[in-house]
Amino acid sequence: MKPIPSAELSAADAATGPTAQAAGAVLALERFLPYRLSVLTNRISTAIARVYAERFDLTVPEWRVMAVLGRFGPMSANAVCERTAMDKVRVSRAVARLAAARRLVRRVDIRDRRRSVLALTPTGRAIYAEIGPLALAVEARLLSPLGAADRAALDRVLALLEASAGTSFTKA
Repeated sequence: MKPIPSAELSAADAATGPTAQAAGAVLALERFLPYRLSVLTNRISTAIARVYAERFDLTVPEWRVMAVLGRFGPMSANAVCERTAMDKVRVSRAVARLAAARRLVRRVDIRDRRRSVLALTPTGRAIYAEIGPLALAVEARLLSPLGAADRAALDRVLALLEASAGTSFTKA
């Protein structure tokens, strides 16, 4: 789905925008925010995934697990689920594959022996350190058409949408 420049939208298109949709109009998928965000997310993830899949033999869920552990440190699989918004099955499969490849370890939590904690191994940390700059380069290319004001506005809008969706990705 290519984004449609607002100058190309007809009056009929405008009539199927978010306000009209809320009033019970027919769902115009190409204007529906969750759909547009999902498609955009998939395209961005695919672009970054090409880099780490070929070079490091990682899937998108595996990279997300590694990215969270690399950024925030050791945590339980449930905490990884919360931070990534991935379901338990996807996280479990990613963790199993990463553990088999010796990119992460699962240890018993010393404060609560019923719980396990995931942590990157030295190999996992090295891969995380290599992928970080590559992912940032993809992000920079994606954001390159935006000026500083647009980037700040995008950040504000995303924060508002995250809060509205009942999820904060900035929790420590």
